[in-house]
This record gives sequence, structure tokens and C-alpha cells, in this order.
Amino acid sequence: MKLNELPKILACSRNTKRRGKGVGSGQGKTAGRGHKGGKARAGYSPAPCCSGIPFYRHFPIRGFSNKKFRVPFTIVSLQDLVDLQLDTIDKPCMQQLGLVRNGESLVKVLGGVTLSKPITVIADKFSRSAIEAIESVGGKVVVLLDESRGN
Repeated sequence: MKLNELPKILACSRNTKRRGKGVGSGQGKTAGRGHKGGKARAGYSPAPCCSGIPFYRHFPIRGFSNKKFRVPFTIVSLQDLVDLQLDTIDKPCMQQLGLVRNGESLVKVLGGVTLSKPITVIADKFSRSAIEAIESVGGKVVVLLDESRGN
């Protein structure tokens, strides 16, 4: 094998100029970077104007988000409470049975089920269908959350 028979190396065949490889290459000495200054140095990256300000603060705030003011609830289905076969169900009971993870979180009971026997449910909030389903069979709903505080 001779030097002129070597296969072409793929890395060099991508129309890339070998900069700074002598005067005859056309890109020797400063390698197309000009003389001195930041752009001539290694590690230079052109920063946008006001580079000390975080990117998200470059833009104006528009609109409104209710995320700061929302009240997060843990949702419990009335079907899960019916399956328990208990007369009175409250938050500590739900936490003990694994329906609510955190005892500090607010609990909302959702309906959509017809009940066969009356039960008493104590929670922070109820849906209309849950209240109607519980009270239609003679059960009792106890709301712990003050209406002015929550959604």
C-alpha cells in the first residue's frame, strides 16, 4: 500500500478547513480569528445583551395564573367509602385505610354512586352529587372547610 492509495478519511471529508496549519493553507497564523480581542481567544462565547439577568426575566409577564392561589385537594371517591362498610368515616380513618396519603392535606369526596345504607362522612369538601347521594339515603355530611377559604 502506498500513500496515494490510502482510503479517504471520513472525518476530513466534511468540507472542513484545517485552520492554522501553515501559511500555505490560506488560514494560517491567526486561523481566521483576526488579531487579539475576545473572539480571538479560546473559550469565547458571545453573550447576549444584559447577560447578568436570567433569561426568564428578559421577557415581560403577561396574563394571570391562579397557581399561587389554588387549594390542592386529595380526591376520594364515594365508591371507595361505600366499600369500607363503616358507619362514620373521617380523615384519620381515610388515612389509616390508605385512601389519603398525607393527613395534613385537604380531602374532597366525589359522588357518582348510589348508596344502600346511610353513612356519616366528615371531610373538607364534597361535590354536589356526593352530598345528594349521601343525604338521599338518610346519611350525614359534615364539611370541615370554611367556604371563604377554599375553591
